[in-house]
Amino acid sequence: MPQTEAPPARTGPAPLTRLRWWTELPLILLVYGCYSVGRLLVRGDVSSAVDHGLAILRAEKVLRLNAEHPLNRLFTREPWLGVPADFWYASLHYLVTPAILIWLFRARTAHYRAARTWLMTSTFIGLIGFTLLPTCPPRLLSPGNGFVDTMAHYSSYGWWGGQASAPRGLGGMTNQYAAMPSLHVGWALWCGVMLWRHGGTRWAKAAGVAYPLLTALVVMGTANHYFLDAVAGVAVMGVGLLLAPYVTRGANRAGALLAARITAVTGRPGGTGSPIVSGGCQTSAGERFPRQREGRPGPGAEPGAAPKDAGDGAPAAAR
Repeated sequence: MPQTEAPPARTGPAPLTRLRWWTELPLILLVYGCYSVGRLLVRGDVSSAVDHGLAILRAEKVLRLNAEHPLNRLFTREPWLGVPADFWYASLHYLVTPAILIWLFRARTAHYRAARTWLMTSTFIGLIGFTLLPTCPPRLLSPGNGFVDTMAHYSSYGWWGGQASAPRGLGGMTNQYAAMPSLHVGWALWCGVMLWRHGGTRWAKAAGVAYPLLTALVVMGTANHYFLDAVAGVAVMGVGLLLAPYVTRGANRAGALLAARITAVTGRPGGTGSPIVSGGCQTSAGERFPRQREGRPGPGAEPGAAPKDAGDGAPAAAR
C-alpha cells in the first residue's frame, strides 16, 4: 500500500493554556503586593511633594480649570454628599475592581487575559508616576489654599482617621503623596470599559459610564486629587492599553523559553509526561541495534532490503 503522508505541522500560535484560579489569584496578589510595597518605598520628601501640588494648581489656574474648590466646598457643606463620597473613595476602589476581575474570569473568559494585562500594565506605569513626581494632594496643602480634608472632617462616620482612607492607626503604612496620577480614576475607567464592552445590558453600560465619572467627582470633592491627576489617570490607562499587547507577547515568549529550559533539563515536555528515550533519533541505512535480528524480506521485497515497518515503531523481526 502506498505510504500516507503525515499531516502538515501546525504553524499557527500555540493554544493558550486554560485559565486556573489557583494560578491567577497568586499572580494578581503578587503584582498588587509589588505595587503596594513599591508605592511605599518611593515616598518623596514633603517639600518636593508640596511644590509639585502647588505647581499643578498654578497650571490649572493658567488653563482656567478649577473643579476642585467648588466640589470640595459642596462636599464639606453637605454631609449627605460628603459622607457617601468619603465611603466611595475609601472602599469602592478596592471592591469594584476585584469584583470586575472575578466576573471577567468566570463569565467572560475569552476577554479576561487581555483585560488583566491592561490593568496590571497601567498600574505599574502609575507607580512610575508616583516615583518621578511625588505630589501633595489638595487636602494636605496649607489651609490658605482653600481645601478641607473631608476624610478628616467626617472621620467620625467611618473607619478611617485623618490620614486618607487608611484605618485609624495605620496611616504610616500609606503613601499620602502619591496623588499623580489618580489610579482611583484610572481603575474606575478600566471597570467602566469592561462593563460597557462586556456587560451586555443597558444597566451595565449605564454603570460603565457613571462609575468613572462619579469617581472623578469624588476624588476632587474629597480633596484627594486635582483635576489634572484625574486626567493623568486616564492617560496612564491609555498608555497601558497600547503597551498591553507587547507585554502579552513578552510574557508568552518568556513562558516558551522557560518551558524549553525545563524540557532540556528534565527531558520531559514542559516538565510533564514520560521521557522519550529516542525521541528525534533515527538510524542510518543498514545500522542495527545491538542483538537485533536480521529479518527476512517479505514477499516481493528486493534482496537485502530492510524489513518493513508496520507503523507501530517496532522492527518487523520483533513481531
